[in-house]
Amino acid sequence: MTAETSQTLDRGLRVLKLLADTDHGLTVTELSNKLGVNRTVVYRLLATLEQHALVRRDLGGRARVGLGVLRLGRQVHPLVREAALPALRSLAEDIGATAHLTLVDGTEALAVAVVEPTWTDYHVAYRAGFRHPLERGAAGKAILAARTGAADEPGYTLTHGELEAGASGAAAALVGVTGVEGSVGVVMLADAVPERVGPRVVDAAREVADALR
Repeated sequence: MTAETSQTLDRGLRVLKLLADTDHGLTVTELSNKLGVNRTVVYRLLATLEQHALVRRDLGGRARVGLGVLRLGRQVHPLVREAALPALRSLAEDIGATAHLTLVDGTEALAVAVVEPTWTDYHVAYRAGFRHPLERGAAGKAILAARTGAADEPGYTLTHGELEAGASGAAAALVGVTGVEGSVGVVMLADAVPERVGPRVVDAAREVADALR
């Protein structure tokens, strides 16, 4: 720790990160061992985080991430959307199709930013706030492929007719962005995605990832 940093705050943030990485919660003893501090310190950290609803403890005493984290998370979407818009605009104009940034929200894919091309006669109407299961559509499948390590070359996912009849999609996962799980993609009215679209989507996903680092 340097003179400019807070050891207590650092430990509190480490507690949140540890709890976020487990589905079953952690006991005071487990947190104490992972942090390398005594149980009294952990009790104080948990009590403070509980006051702000960032941590909750179940009847068995295991600590878990609290609902207060959701309120903080809602403020992340506007920041992510703003960072992604330049790359999405360029992608939409270049391909002539609706471009979107999709993030994971529980078991669903949530479109948080959408840009439509300005020069086409028609395009797919795809709105921010649109949700669909991760297992359906290019955006969700690209995220799942990256999550399971199955996202080999060429690095993008193609689908047809899974979310809207007659529409095809291409998407590539965001890679190397801590705390953000999502994808960048396009959706178009076509029987098949043109060959050049996949690599272009990969480039756009890389641009968005760079903007978010």
